[in-house]
Amino acid sequence: MTVPQHILDLMHSPGVYFCGDPEMDQAQREQLDLLYDINRTRPGDPHRTELFREFFAEIGDDLYIEPPLHANWGRSTHWGSGCYANFNLTLVDDGEIFIGDHTLIGPNVTLVTTGHPIRPDLRERYAQFSEPIHIGRNVWIGANVTVLPGVTIGDNTVVGACSLVTKDLPANVVAIGQPARVLRVIDDHDRDYYWRDQRIPAGI
Repeated sequence: MTVPQHILDLMHSPGVYFCGDPEMDQAQREQLDLLYDINRTRPGDPHRTELFREFFAEIGDDLYIEPPLHANWGRSTHWGSGCYANFNLTLVDDGEIFIGDHTLIGPNVTLVTTGHPIRPDLRERYAQFSEPIHIGRNVWIGANVTVLPGVTIGDNTVVGACSLVTKDLPANVVAIGQPARVLRVIDDHDRDYYWRDQRIPAGI
C-alpha cells in the first residue's frame, strides 16, 4: 500500500497535529506488516530490496540494512546510494528523514523526527509534532547515537558513539557528547591515520 498523501502531508507539515485517525491507523498497520516481512528475509535475499522500495519513500542503489529494523512508517525516510545501517536502527519517521549517499550508521542508532507537547492536556489527546532530519553525504554515525527532531548533520561528519545530537552539526567535523559538540575538524592528520596512532597503510 502507498500511504495516502493527505496523511503524509499532515505528518510532514509544521505544527502540532493529532493521531488516532482510523485511516492513519490502517495505513500504519500495513506499513508495519511490510516491516515484519523485511525483518524475516534471509541475508542476500533479493526480495529484501523490493520490499525496501515499497516500504521507504525512496532508496538509492546498494542500500544494505542489517535486521532487525524498526520504523514508525518507512514512507517518510529517503535513502541515498551506497548507504549501510547496522543492527537495530530505529526510525521515528512520522516526519521526513533524508540520508545522503555513502552514509554509514552504527548499531542501535535512533533517528527521532517526532516529539510531544510539554502541555499535559495535549498529550492526553495524542498530540505530536514532527521536524525533518537531514543527514549529509558520507556521514558516519557511531553506535548508540540518538538524533533529535529538526537536526541537520553536514557532509563527511563523524558522530561519536553514544552521542545525543540535539542541534545541527557542520560538515567535515568529529562531534561527540551528550549533547553532541564539535570535538575537532577533520584535517590532514586523518589522511594518514585511521584510528588514534594507527597509520593507514601506504597505497590505500
